[in-house]
Amino acid sequence: MSLVEKVRGNERVDADRLVVRIEALSRFLRLVDPYLPDNELVAAHTLVERAGHRLSLSREHTVVALAGSTGSGKSSLFNALARLKLSPVGVRRPTTGVAHACVWGPLEPATKLLDWVGVLPRHRFIRESALDGEDEAALRGLVLLDLPDFDSVERGHRLEVDRLLGLVDLIVWVVDPQKYGDRILHQAYLSQFRSHAAVTVVVLNQADRLSTQDTDLVLSDLKRLLTDDGLGEAPVLATSAKQPGMLADLRGSLESTVAERQAALQRVAGDLETVSTPLTSMIGPPAAEDEVDRATVRQLTDALSLSAGVGAVADATAAAYRHRASAATGWPLTRGLSRFRPDPLRRLHLTETPASDKADDEQPRSYSTELVPRTSLPEADAAQKSAVSLAVRAVSSRAAAPLPDVWEPALTTAARSRAADLSDALDRAIGTTDLGVARSPLWWRAVGALHWLFLAAAVFGLGWLIFGYVLRILGLPELDDPAVGIVPLPTVLLVGGLLLGVLLWLLMRPAVEWGARRARRRAEQRLRTSVSEVGREYVVAPVREVLNAYAQAREALTAVRS
Repeated sequence: MSLVEKVRGNERVDADRLVVRIEALSRFLRLVDPYLPDNELVAAHTLVERAGHRLSLSREHTVVALAGSTGSGKSSLFNALARLKLSPVGVRRPTTGVAHACVWGPLEPATKLLDWVGVLPRHRFIRESALDGEDEAALRGLVLLDLPDFDSVERGHRLEVDRLLGLVDLIVWVVDPQKYGDRILHQAYLSQFRSHAAVTVVVLNQADRLSTQDTDLVLSDLKRLLTDDGLGEAPVLATSAKQPGMLADLRGSLESTVAERQAALQRVAGDLETVSTPLTSMIGPPAAEDEVDRATVRQLTDALSLSAGVGAVADATAAAYRHRASAATGWPLTRGLSRFRPDPLRRLHLTETPASDKADDEQPRSYSTELVPRTSLPEADAAQKSAVSLAVRAVSSRAAAPLPDVWEPALTTAARSRAADLSDALDRAIGTTDLGVARSPLWWRAVGALHWLFLAAAVFGLGWLIFGYVLRILGLPELDDPAVGIVPLPTVLLVGGLLLGVLLWLLMRPAVEWGARRARRRAEQRLRTSVSEVGREYVVAPVREVLNAYAQAREALTAVRS
């Protein structure tokens, strides 16, 4: 029975499904790389690169490493399994300084794999010439490595062990009766491979030194320690390089593993489990792109409106309405005086026809690219800027509420990413908003026409009276002026025209004031809409990009974990 069968029964890893999971992890990394700390993603990036390389190389070969401490006898075990003296055996520390490899079968097909693993050509050996026995032929496709000692006094040896342990398909941990409970072995290594029970085997080497009873006791205690390490399902075997009969179980397991061609896939699957488990803490419940609610957007709009001077522009719009209404509906003899007073909107450099109306209506409106004159509105003061900052922070905080804490800095950064351009964008928004005062109401024209009619009547009546006085002074026959009641018609036209003009002006004042208030409300509403669009484009949209990336990353990680 193979190692895979011992650990997981008849369950096999589907290569195509494994590739899909790796691609999902790669997609997850592309989505979260701009937002999450790099140090949290190093292991995942390393796995994607390593798994891609391993699966692209020969799957007909199984790379098995013998790992152990100094004096455990792994080099002797390596030579005994190869039935050749390939790796140096000694008693001084360190003994094995570099990895040695023995390939069962032709060397050429495994060359690229050994290049990737990093075994030097002079440390590569083959068993092709000795494949004349059925027991050796059963190992065809095995690449057996003898690693340096993980407890070597040479730091370079330890680093080489750590590197190779991340690349091989299956690890055979070689322990001896004296140091099988070594703390470094269990805490620094075995416990870190708890997701790799399917590609882990532990052998108690030099078991020939123990009696049968002592061997059983040591194996039992070793299994207990492995259970504490999370490797309770890993096979545990007793071996001896000096007793060929004690290698039968290990050779049989290696033969079955080579035949299964599953170790490489199981190793990558175990790596995926190890790497993806910490990533789950970065992904919480689902989060929608519209996680920023209306109340938060309204708070942002209020702060931006105050900063942009929406109230001042709305007041100026009302004043401009009164100014223009007075010029259009006032007494014609006094209308000219209004021309000497500046228009409140023009004083703020706000034109009657905004830039967005002058441009092609089919062109999309963009506050970041549209060229418009800058307004004369005063710059926001410290209190207004502080209110905007708090409102922006509220947007990111609201979006970050259902997400894990690791996403909060990314959302805060996104909300503030365009803060430097916010002031100019608000000014452009104010300058391109149609305030609704470009066109004069029809009733202004009607009232203006009545004023001119009443003035014409008064002027006609005055002229009539002057003409009568002139005739009287010249001694000419007086005119027989018609009368309205007892009042001559010229007097009626003069006095009536003047009185009706004044009365019409008085009647129109409430109407003009009502229209000014209505114009103010309309302008304020349109300005707030424009300011809200700026807030959504410059603050909310970047936040929603992060939320969208989070949602897609969550889907990708779900695919990795499935």
